[in-house]
Amino acid sequence: MLILTILTILSILAVVVGDQAIKIWVVKNMTLYEDRPLLKIGDLDILHLHYILNDGSAFSSFSGQRAFLLAITIIGTIALVAVMIRFRGKRPFLHWTSAAIVAGGLGNMIDRVFRSGNVIDYLDVQLFEFAIFNFADCFVTVGTILLFIYILFFLDKDEKREKQAQTVAAPTEEEAPDDKA
Repeated sequence: MLILTILTILSILAVVVGDQAIKIWVVKNMTLYEDRPLLKIGDLDILHLHYILNDGSAFSSFSGQRAFLLAITIIGTIALVAVMIRFRGKRPFLHWTSAAIVAGGLGNMIDRVFRSGNVIDYLDVQLFEFAIFNFADCFVTVGTILLFIYILFFLDKDEKREKQAQTVAAPTEEEAPDDKA
């Protein structure tokens, strides 16, 4: 279990450091609202770097609600860490999706705390109309989607499997030692 804990902490730190490193690069090498093509295949424009500040959450929802967004992130992080500890080693999928959400949430929380409530966003998909986002957002979004898939389709099956395993492992009255002696 110690190795899993260390791997989890290192993974979360890697995402947070990577996220912050990219954001530092964007701030140092681009001007606010600057747009640069990043990925193009032939005539197909796929992805741009577009430096903006977002004082809300996904799609700029809760704009200007810094205290609320920090509180939600802190509460969510505590809840997900508790889930990770509770199911450590028992449900790896649940563990790693929770770790992804925590990592992304911490990356954006650092921005909210140290950048006057703003989160630096810079990934702009050109194939269709979509919000500008960042590396941390990818982890929060993918982790959340996978967590919902797990809860909807696999949680009950895992719980039933655990109950069956406990029933099989528990001794019956006939097998239990006689304490009357």
